[in-house]
Amino acid sequence: MATERLRLEDGTELNVERSGASDARLTVVLVHGYALDHRSWHRVVAELPASVQVISYDHRGHGESGAATRETASIEQLGDDLGEVVERLVPEGPVVIAGHSMGGMAAMAMAERRPRLYRQRVAGVVFVSTAATGLAETSLAWPKALGKLVRELERAFGPLVRTIREKIEPAKTAGLRWWLFGDEPRPEDVELTADMVWAHWPDTVALFRPAVDRYDREAALTVAGERPVIAIVGDEDRLCPESNARALAEAVGGEAVVVDDAGHMLPLESPAEVAAQIVKLGS
Repeated sequence: MATERLRLEDGTELNVERSGASDARLTVVLVHGYALDHRSWHRVVAELPASVQVISYDHRGHGESGAATRETASIEQLGDDLGEVVERLVPEGPVVIAGHSMGGMAAMAMAERRPRLYRQRVAGVVFVSTAATGLAETSLAWPKALGKLVRELERAFGPLVRTIREKIEPAKTAGLRWWLFGDEPRPEDVELTADMVWAHWPDTVALFRPAVDRYDREAALTVAGERPVIAIVGDEDRLCPESNARALAEAVGGEAVVVDDAGHMLPLESPAEVAAQIVKLGS
C-alpha cells in the first residue's frame, strides 16, 4: 500500500492510498461514507484479487485530506473530486467504483456531472448501503440521534468531563454500534468506526449534513444506470433498509444483493461479499 497526495484543480489535496499493479487491467476506486475515511475499506482491499489496482482516498474535509468549506461541502463537489481521481490517477483502463453510503452519492454525482468520463471509463458501480430516495440513510438520521446522545451524556457529566471521559466514550461507542452495525460486529471494527466518526465530530458532520439531506439522487441515477449497477445492503441496516436498496437497483435496472446479519458498515462487516460484487462487475 502506497500513500500519495493528489492536488485537485481548486488546490485541495486528497490523501490517497494505492495498492496493486499500476498497469493492472482493472482499477477499483473505493469511495467512503459520511464522517468516515479510507480505512473503512481496509477489509475489502484485503479481499480483492492482487491482479487489480485499488485506489481509496479521503474525501475533502475527511481523514487526512484538505479541508472543505461551506461552498465545497457538497455532493456535487465530491462527485467532481471523484472524477478527478479517475481521470488523473487512472488515465486508462476500465474502472469499477464502489461507493459506501455518501460515497455512493458521490458516484451518482460524478455520473451526472461528468457523463462522458463516466460512460467512457466506468465499467460498473457497486452502491454499498446507499439509497435512491431522501429516506433513511439518505437523510442520515444517525448524526442527529448521536448528537442527542452526546449532548445528554455531556450535560449529565459536563462538570466532570475530563475526569470521567473514559465513562462517556464507551457510551458514545455503544450508540454507534447500535446504529451502524448488525448484532455481532467485531469489536475492532466498532472501535475503528468510533475513531473515524468522533474524529469528524462535530465540525465535519455539521458541515456536510445539509449536502447529504438535499442531494437529488433520483435525477443522478438516470446517468448512473447507463452502466451495470449492483446495490448491496445488510439486512440489519437501520439507516438504509433493504427496500431502499432494492428501489435503487430497480431505478437503474441493476441487481440488489442483501447480506444476512449485517448492518450499515458493510465494508467492515462483510468484506468478502462486497469484494465479490466488485469483482463481478469487473470481470
